[in-house]
Amino acid sequence: LYSLLIRKVNMQLKQQRDKLKQYKKKITLQLEKERCLAKQLLKDGKKERALLLLKKKRYQDQLLDKTDVQISNLERMVRDIEFAQIEIKVIEGLKAGNDCLKQMHEVMSIEEVERILEETQEAIEYQKQIDELLAGSLTPEDEDAVLAELEAIIQGEDITLPELPTDPLPAVPKGETERKEAQIKPEREMLAA
Repeated sequence: LYSLLIRKVNMQLKQQRDKLKQYKKKITLQLEKERCLAKQLLKDGKKERALLLLKKKRYQDQLLDKTDVQISNLERMVRDIEFAQIEIKVIEGLKAGNDCLKQMHEVMSIEEVERILEETQEAIEYQKQIDELLAGSLTPEDEDAVLAELEAIIQGEDITLPELPTDPLPAVPKGETERKEAQIKPEREMLAA
């Protein structure tokens, strides 16, 4: 309702401004005609009529000055109203944003957010440890611990390795070797990682 009222007033102000501009244009044209007529009257020797016409012209010039002031005031009012409309929209936007924030705060408490952030941090740290282990990025202490565990296993158990075969390997055709290599390569890469 308020917005509709503002639009109506704004429209009326713009119409008044336009009417004043038309009035100013009309008076300006009339003043030019009267000035030319005053010149003609002076040429014809009618000085008194020319003087009366110039007085009338002077009065209308003053009216034009007042019209300019009124037009300026109307334009300022139109700008002020348009700016007020923008301010209202901004305030409505801020209110909607504030309501949205309140609803979000009702859904989630600070304690719940802190708990989620803590769990996320723990999960990140755990994943980082897994990544380091898989990438072989063991610290010197980890390397020492692994070597010590290996030494303990070797000393604690007598490890027997299987015997190697002594039979010669069969010959593989050349195209077959390249295909087998292409199959084995991804397996080697997975094992290396």
